[in-house]
Amino acid sequence: MVDTSAKPETLREARASAIVRMQPDTLALIRNRAAAKGDVLEVARIAGISAAKRTGELIPLCHPLPITAASVDFSYLSEAQLRIETQVRVYGRTGVEMEALTAAAVAALTVYDMCKSVDRGMTIDSIQLEEKSGGRRGRFQRGD
Repeated sequence: MVDTSAKPETLREARASAIVRMQPDTLALIRNRAAAKGDVLEVARIAGISAAKRTGELIPLCHPLPITAASVDFSYLSEAQLRIETQVRVYGRTGVEMEALTAAAVAALTVYDMCKSVDRGMTIDSIQLEEKSGGRRGRFQRGD
């Protein structure tokens, strides 16, 4: 693990995203909260937040962090694409990029798990860091 003890504590934030592609009928089930396992988006939201909090246990060399905020939001890109966006914040010595990425990945996997009985052809695409701020390297924003 990298020694961060000499780094200053600063506010650090990261946003990540993922896209889940599926059949239009599957996305309609999600929108209508009619999936057999329950409300897909609310379960995926809780899964993503829980994953952000446990990233230090999942990724071997990540520091366990006292996350101060984590959110998971959803939007519909088309009748067959769901976008997941996560945001994580900490006041600490290391960034939260991995926490935001892990939250996006686990939220997407949860959508897959909850809908696989009706659509095994779903794909999870474009898990990526969108933006990060804080720390020595400063700000990163995709597309800059």
